[in-house]
Amino acid sequence: MSKTEWKAGTLLAPLPAVLVGCGTIDKPNAMTAAWTGIINSSPEKTYVSIRPDRYSHELIKDSGVFTINLTTQKLAYATDYCGVRSGRDEDKLAKLGIAVEPSFKIDCPSIVLSPVTLECKVCDIIPLGTHDMFLADIAAVSVNSDLIDAKGKLHLEKADLIAYAHGEYFALGKRLGSFGYSVKKKK
Repeated sequence: MSKTEWKAGTLLAPLPAVLVGCGTIDKPNAMTAAWTGIINSSPEKTYVSIRPDRYSHELIKDSGVFTINLTTQKLAYATDYCGVRSGRDEDKLAKLGIAVEPSFKIDCPSIVLSPVTLECKVCDIIPLGTHDMFLADIAAVSVNSDLIDAKGKLHLEKADLIAYAHGEYFALGKRLGSFGYSVKKKK
């Protein structure tokens, strides 16, 4: 199999397609982001990169908090919509019928239908050019109870999560193995 040189760019895929919650419970907002991820394990840190001209940038900069809400197949339409419409112009969540709830540790809305929400406190804003990176401490994580079995194991495979790759959304599917399966001793 041969490769062709492709122009240098931001082609890293798939990425999580998340709804970034911001604003307040009384006036919630959400934007779609794929430029997010985990920065560090201990202390737990994450980030989201947002263009400075976006409404959500202003809300997060002013409040110092945001939520990262994982999205599902059921939330795919809303995820796309929140990425192409601005909260400056309309209440996107109300229009879509997407409910929010208070977060556990921060004063910021969480998306009710999201199976996993990371509650984030901004610790630094790093200007990078077209985007500013909001580096954040993860203050809390909330998980839908039906994804946790009787032994306390989390089953994200039951969440119907989606991902984003090169302008398209994809359902995550088949499990191929678990961490360390390549070196695990055969029974």
